[in-house]
Amino acid sequence: MVLFLHNRYRTTGGEERVVEDLMWLVREQLREPAELLSRSSADLGRGGAALGLLRGGLESQEVARAVAAGGARVVHAHNLQPALGWRALAAARSAGARVVLHLHQYRLVCAIGVCFTRGAECTRCHGRDTLPGVRLNCRGSVPEAAAYAASLAIWQRRMVEQADAFVVPSEFARERLRALGAPLPWDRVHVIAPPIRALAKQDPPDVERRSGAAPIPGHGAGSAVGPAPGPAPGAGAYALVVSRLAPEKGVDVAIDACRAAGMPLVIAGDGPQRAQLQARAARSNAAVTFAGYVEDAELARLRAGASIALVPSRSAETFGLAAAEAMAAGVPVAASRVGALPELLDERALVAPGESGALAQAIGRLAGDRVAAMQGRERVRLLCSPEVVAGELARLYDGGD
Repeated sequence: MVLFLHNRYRTTGGEERVVEDLMWLVREQLREPAELLSRSSADLGRGGAALGLLRGGLESQEVARAVAAGGARVVHAHNLQPALGWRALAAARSAGARVVLHLHQYRLVCAIGVCFTRGAECTRCHGRDTLPGVRLNCRGSVPEAAAYAASLAIWQRRMVEQADAFVVPSEFARERLRALGAPLPWDRVHVIAPPIRALAKQDPPDVERRSGAAPIPGHGAGSAVGPAPGPAPGAGAYALVVSRLAPEKGVDVAIDACRAAGMPLVIAGDGPQRAQLQARAARSNAAVTFAGYVEDAELARLRAGASIALVPSRSAETFGLAAAEAMAAGVPVAASRVGALPELLDERALVAPGESGALAQAIGRLAGDRVAAMQGRERVRLLCSPEVVAGELARLYDGGD
């Protein structure tokens, strides 16, 4: 059995999705039981979170009991802060499990995990020097920033010492962690892309329909999406952004670019910037629909009707899951030239971050492009098909350091 550990964030994002997909992969591709032991930051409160951070984890013996009860041979750990910490890994190892630590973000060094603050990329924290995060108040609360900074400085190396192997989602993520001074044994850091379920041995989608996708009901800013649009050749087109609504995601750039390109935009996702983005769309009279958080079936229908997907990030993405999932669905993608996105996309699809004019031009080049769609699908299949990822994960679980 493989036991997954994950401390859920206050706002659900791509990491939770990857954890679910990896559990599915273990069950369906590796034919092995998989269970999840999770915590939620939303349930802890700020006092409980600070206690977990400074102690290096809470109630770690529950992990040892779960390993023993399920006969887990591997513990695959994801986000551990604030409730699980290094003590969860130590408990797993003491119970006889092989420990794999999956670094989706830069949280070994960066208190917010994304290396982005005050509207720009930030690599000021380095190794155990986490004081810049306190000075800049990256967490939005000085006591919380101080708790994270202290925890990282005190326990960073202890965390690394408890893992047998490490996973990062891209070459860029590995090199950024190296530049940040993360104390990792680099010969045991493995690049494994997340699996995309849609690529599991199935026929490719009919991408010809991208050339004329259905119109979106209610183009006004802030309008709600009812039944998701389906493909309707010749009936119009829209661009799609799937993202947490936060400054580093650059959704404002997509709004401005789509207005300049004369392209309606659908935004699927939620987050702290939603009201600000709705106001921006209203001021510019842009044709934007805010769909909010959508379930998988709804998201699939939105992608089926989109003529292009946009990933306008300002920060150094460790992978680019929204781009990969759109590519797997046969949707052409235009994205910022940041982080790991150039590992997914060819140069024609990339623009400088923050440049709405360049993104508008990319929309004009790529929207409804069948060839770009098929090339993108093949490119992501080589990285993210469940069969490929399962083989890499199996070797790692079996001790292939």
